[in-house]
Amino acid sequence: MTPEEVGERLVALLTAADADTPVDPETLTASVSGGGPGHERAVVDVPAALWWSAIAAVRDPGALGCDFFDWLSAVDELDEGFAVVAHLWSTRRRHGVLIRAKVPKDEPVVESVVDLFPGAAWHERETHEMFGIGFTRHPDLRPLLLPPEFEGHPLRKEFVLASRVAKAWPGAKEPGESEAGTAKRAPMRPPGVPDPNEWGPMKGKIPPPEPPARRARPAAAPPREES
Repeated sequence: MTPEEVGERLVALLTAADADTPVDPETLTASVSGGGPGHERAVVDVPAALWWSAIAAVRDPGALGCDFFDWLSAVDELDEGFAVVAHLWSTRRRHGVLIRAKVPKDEPVVESVVDLFPGAAWHERETHEMFGIGFTRHPDLRPLLLPPEFEGHPLRKEFVLASRVAKAWPGAKEPGESEAGTAKRAPMRPPGVPDPNEWGPMKGKIPPPEPPARRARPAAAPPREES
């Protein structure tokens, strides 16, 4: 099946009249990811309340037969909330599908799919830990990567990356920066990295970046004398 056919098939399954809970087609969106031939995937956006049902439909051997759970994670979309994403693959039919659901920031919760795919347990624990998204019916959402006393969710875009302010980035220098210490453009800060002149140990101690020197305009050529 092509990615377009996979997406259409899933929408048809979820909106069928004989489905356990028929869904309004207006709440579903099917598209195709990038990646080019052989790498693109069907992408189906579903309501958060339909998360478990959508993954169960994708897993059904009589439907799409996606028997391999690949991964699950989330994307912080700021004011729009979080997008929870899961990728599943059919080892027999050789097609995959990305399922996405939006959850609000004030109540980011979807239903756990551990009963469908036990391998999803670690993925849900990591997503809960890094984004603060809840998974109802998960048997054990204890920390996976961070110590129990850690506060906050590091992959939320508002999370303050204090280490990037307290310690200079050890990688390559910014474009235009040299060992001689010449003036360079002000570096762009990714989300979560505060201005070191407003927060942290260097607060109020960093001079503003020097404006780049302007090139002198070449002198106008003298008028030519007519002979």
